[in-house]
Amino acid sequence: MTRHRALFAAVVTVAATLTGTALPAAAGGALPVVSPTPQQISRVSADVPLPRSVALVTDSGTDAAAKDLLTSVLRDHGVTDRGHGLVVRLGSTGRDVPAQAEGYALSVSRAGITIGGRDGAGQYYGVQTLRQLFVRSGPGWAVRGVAVRDWPNMALRGSIEGFYGPPWTTEDRLRQLAFLGEVKANTYIYSAKDDTYLRARWRDPYPAGELATLGQLVRSANAHHVEFTYALSPGVSVCFSSAADIAAVEAKFQSVYDLGVRSFSIPFDDISYTKWNCDADRTAFGAPGQAAAGTAQVSLLNTITEEFVKTHNGVRPLQTVPTEYSDLKDSSYKTELREHLDPSVVVQWTGTDVVPPSVTTDEAAQVSTVYGRKVFLWDNYPVNDYEQSAGRLLLAPYAQREAGLSRYLNGIVANPMNQEAASEVAEFGAADFAWNDAGYSPQRSWPRALARLAGDDPRATAALTVFADLEHLAPTFGPAPWQPQAPVLAAKAARFWQRWDAGDHRALADLRAYAVRIRDAAGVIRDGRVQRAFVAEAGPWLDATELWGGALVTRLDALAAATRGDQATAGRLTAAADDLVARAQAVKTGNTNRWGIRQALVGDGVLDTLLAQLRG
Repeated sequence: MTRHRALFAAVVTVAATLTGTALPAAAGGALPVVSPTPQQISRVSADVPLPRSVALVTDSGTDAAAKDLLTSVLRDHGVTDRGHGLVVRLGSTGRDVPAQAEGYALSVSRAGITIGGRDGAGQYYGVQTLRQLFVRSGPGWAVRGVAVRDWPNMALRGSIEGFYGPPWTTEDRLRQLAFLGEVKANTYIYSAKDDTYLRARWRDPYPAGELATLGQLVRSANAHHVEFTYALSPGVSVCFSSAADIAAVEAKFQSVYDLGVRSFSIPFDDISYTKWNCDADRTAFGAPGQAAAGTAQVSLLNTITEEFVKTHNGVRPLQTVPTEYSDLKDSSYKTELREHLDPSVVVQWTGTDVVPPSVTTDEAAQVSTVYGRKVFLWDNYPVNDYEQSAGRLLLAPYAQREAGLSRYLNGIVANPMNQEAASEVAEFGAADFAWNDAGYSPQRSWPRALARLAGDDPRATAALTVFADLEHLAPTFGPAPWQPQAPVLAAKAARFWQRWDAGDHRALADLRAYAVRIRDAAGVIRDGRVQRAFVAEAGPWLDATELWGGALVTRLDALAAATRGDQATAGRLTAAADDLVARAQAVKTGNTNRWGIRQALVGDGVLDTLLAQLRG
């Protein structure tokens, strides 16, 4: 077994241990790893071999998207549904189906496979769990013999495309919607700052081509059981007391309702309430200020709720982002929302800061009291559109969110990076947490997120793990990050110096082995089964990683030569390492974020420091 494979095997073993207690061999062995972590999962039989064909049984309540996914999953494993063989049941009824919305029950035994969902989404999620239960069995496949009862702890789970800077492409958005369905997330909020028809030109109707593209996204969202939430931001220029502007909001909503949108938001983030946009608002609401802004916003939100939301079939409760979205303090603004906003309106909150280092149950309880309702967390991770994140990919785990938040939050959406595929690492954890916050573990979820991105290829997963450690720093708007840079490399460096200073020169070989993995990670990632979109997005950082890793290997070789007394070789290698460092520092990100072209940062503060220390 290679070092890469050994690492991956260890990760999977730890993950399986954390998921549940291993059962006796007679019951079929240890529990499989399923993401998000199920509420209940147990072994009921040995693995069930899959025949070449199965008998697919549906009922009048079978969800079309779930059925399509099931037949696709079976086909991917060489199985047809020709009407004979192992019985596979999918429908709206079944034993032990949970009462909770989106819940499902799944059982796998030699008697057959049964998936019953509380609703269509539950059936779809049951199939997503089944997809993770396949295991190689000789030349074919088997399915883990388990029983699962599962449901989400939070009603809203997913992502909000709310970053500034170069936008996602339509391809990016389609990939994101498919990803959300895969991880049992049900919400995508379209709040793209690049869409001028959402903000600067919010009154203007969409051109036919852009409306058609939105329709494509809505249809894709529906196919993956993802609610496409359309977020119109009129606050930059709206006249709250204007009947014409209220009609303009309703007309814009109607245009996308006709595309199939059934979820809407009116955010008031990143606007000023120290001035009105029209003189009529001063007459209607008084001098500008916190209380007056709250009154005006409540007036618009309540009117849209009464005149649009409640008069259109199937529309979900209206959502909003308050202007005061990132603190716990009460205010005259929040008082207006608490006392007068329609109780059905869902209020978003970003935590105790724009990028909070943590979110606790005490904080969530307090803000729920302040707003008079459960709040909806807009989590600004892994978004990288602000100065402290300049030059970075943010690939650390989703962490520092406290178990128990589901008592106070009705959902979590992660605000992603300008790089869609790279965002899926943290988003995977956010979806896992929102589904089952009590059962969430970053140490279990993060390796699974990386393995998924690597197509479950062990060697590529190990390389991604090394690379993600070098992109681990999670900044805030302040000087101190909330997750450290390169913790694995930092620990290895500290251990190296401890051993080296004690006279143990074998430490050099151990550190060099990891340096080789850093140097080679980019090549492995590019040559393996890693998602192509991720490889493209991460290109500059992969280039820099190869150079930094090469510099580290070379500098360690220089130290080894100096230790042997070969000063000529040591000098030559030191110069070569210096050249590699200069080349690594010259690698630029490309114009991918609003912070523009910057150095592609890799392990900064750890890797560069180690190289300087080794140079002496």
